[in-house]
Amino acid sequence: MRIVHFSDPHAGGPAEDFLAYLDKRWVGVFNYRFRRRFRHDLGLLERAVAKTLELRPDAAVCTGDLTSSGQPGEFARVMELLRPLRESGIPLFYMPGNHDCYVKRPKCVRAVREAAAALNPPGCALEDMPLVRTAGSVDFILLNTSRPSNLFCSWGFVSRADSERVGVLCAEEKVRPRILLSHYPMLEDHPILRFRHRLYGQGGIVRLMKEGAIDLVLCGHVHRPYCRVDETGRGENCAGSVTANGSMTVIEYSEARNSFRFETVDLAGERA
Repeated sequence: MRIVHFSDPHAGGPAEDFLAYLDKRWVGVFNYRFRRRFRHDLGLLERAVAKTLELRPDAAVCTGDLTSSGQPGEFARVMELLRPLRESGIPLFYMPGNHDCYVKRPKCVRAVREAAAALNPPGCALEDMPLVRTAGSVDFILLNTSRPSNLFCSWGFVSRADSERVGVLCAEEKVRPRILLSHYPMLEDHPILRFRHRLYGQGGIVRLMKEGAIDLVLCGHVHRPYCRVDETGRGENCAGSVTANGSMTVIEYSEARNSFRFETVDLAGERA
C-alpha cells in the first residue's frame, strides 16, 4: 500500500473584514505579510498535487494548516489548488491545523468545517471525530487536535473524551495496521521549551503507540520534516511544511513484511 503525506501549506492573505483586527487573525495576517509569504511557496503545493496524481497512491493525507489565519478566502485559495486531487478519486484525509482553527468567528468556523467535509471521505465531520476509516490495507484514526487558542499560543489538546474514544477504538481486534492522523505530533522532546506550541493530553495515545495498538502517527505542525520510527517503520512521521521545505513523504506499507518504508520527496529539486 502507498500513502502520500504532506502538510502545512499556509496559504495567506490580507484581513478579510475589519473584525480581523479585533481578534487573533491580525497576528496571522501580520505574520503572513512580513514573514510567511517570503518563506512559503504555494507553487510547491501545486507540485505536490501533481506528484501525488503521478504516484496514484492508495490514500493521500494532509495534516493541516492549509491557511495562515483561518479566513474563508485563504481556504478558497488552497482548496482550488487541491481541486485536481479532490477530483482524482484518490482517498484523501485532512486534519485541521491550529492556523485553520484560528478563531471562533462563525464564518471562520464554517470555513474549516466545509474544508474538512470537502476533503475527507463522507461522514467525517469534525464534530464526529475521533473516528476510523479504512483505505487500502490500513485503518486511519482521524483525530482533530486543533482548537482556537489565545493570542500568544498555538497549542493543541487531546480532550479526555477524545482520548477515551481512541482507546475504545483501539480496544477492538486489530485486523490491519492503525495509522493515527493528527496535526500535532504525539512525541515531544522539549515540552518545557515548546510549552506555547505543543500538544497537551496525548499521554493515553502515546501509551497506545508503545503498546502497539497504534502503529504509526502522521502529523505536521513542525515545519522541518522528521521520521521517528523503529526497524519496522512504526512510530511517528512529520511531513514538514510542503511550501516552506518543498517536502512530502511517500510511505509504502508491505503486508508481506508487515513494515513501513518512508521516502521524502524533494519537490523543490524536482521542480528545478
